[in-house]
Amino acid sequence: MMPGSEEGVIEAIRQAHEVGEPLAVAGRGSKQGLLRPVQAARTLSTAGLAGITLYSPSELIISARAGTTLGEIEAAVAAKGQHLVAEPPDFTALFGQSQAQTIGGVVGANLSGPRRVAWGAMRDHVMGVRAVNGMGEAIRSGGRVLKNVTGLDLCKLLTGSHGTLAVLTEVTLKVAPVPEQRATLVLRGLAPGQAVAALSAALGSPYAVSGAAHLPAALAGFVPGIGPGPATLMRLEEFAPSIAYRSERLRADLAGFGAVEVLDDAASRLAWAAVRDCAPFAGMQGAIWRVSVRPSRGPAVAAALEAAFGASWFLDWGGGLVWVAGPATTEAHDAVAAAARAQGGTHTLFRAPETLRAAVAVIPPEPAALAAIAARVKAAFDPRGILNPGRMHAGT
Repeated sequence: MMPGSEEGVIEAIRQAHEVGEPLAVAGRGSKQGLLRPVQAARTLSTAGLAGITLYSPSELIISARAGTTLGEIEAAVAAKGQHLVAEPPDFTALFGQSQAQTIGGVVGANLSGPRRVAWGAMRDHVMGVRAVNGMGEAIRSGGRVLKNVTGLDLCKLLTGSHGTLAVLTEVTLKVAPVPEQRATLVLRGLAPGQAVAALSAALGSPYAVSGAAHLPAALAGFVPGIGPGPATLMRLEEFAPSIAYRSERLRADLAGFGAVEVLDDAASRLAWAAVRDCAPFAGMQGAIWRVSVRPSRGPAVAAALEAAFGASWFLDWGGGLVWVAGPATTEAHDAVAAAARAQGGTHTLFRAPETLRAAVAVIPPEPAALAAIAARVKAAFDPRGILNPGRMHAGT
């Protein structure tokens, strides 16, 4: 089903609710390989809900229907010298998809790029949503202004809910001016622990670092302009005179970690797009996980998984996000879950064959108290459990 209006979405969900029919909720299907497979006879696609409904460059606000492609939105704001603050990644290559991802899918999955470490996640830049709950009722939260405190903040609740609470029909996002220039400072040859120490020093400096990643020798060559050998990357974004000043000051502050190279604006764009889109793993077979931990614990996770199954990995978000690739087996998944748990973090099985995604916990079980709250929230939005059943947890 691909309704062309919010009213069509309301009617489709209302009919499914009446008979208790499960619905798979999707945009264009670019992230079908993410999380658990959904068992449903029919798919409700928002791809028919396309188009930008409001764009006010002076107010730094854009609204678009959920099925609008991310590329269309990025092109519209770029024409006015603006961009999406959360730097949403494009994982179509990672999932082997040809369909362009939609803004509803990006918001529904709460996808954020390297700038997350400095400026917040996608959910922090969602100013308003329109959606339809599991009873076929239209709901609205937030608004189309930056300063808005009206009502419950359902924007953050629905962002990252993967279509399990309601079907997004329209989203309003905060945008910002595009930085005039970028530069990337590169340290070579650091061990993971040293790299995280350097990234922490950069992020703790007054120079507004907006990207902090570390690539081991095996993967550095997959990032344009980086070349062979371990590479630790720190990005600066701002006006050109500011970039020149801050690059020199940060280079001096990091001198204790070794010689510091500086990539120019063009090279920085290419390198960070590859980090953002997880390009080093795009051509790999098997499974991909994301592990979220304290930045200081990232190297320990990487070391444990290298020892467990020869994992490929790299670090983003200053070490707080560990991308991991390995065999699509239950044993490898259990090792990832154990490594994340041992370091006080959490894991997501990000891409894997359907058989593995159906057999394991793709995200950790919630503590009993949180699970009880989540169940009450789910019951309030979707009492018959028809929206993307089993997408995040088996049986719910």
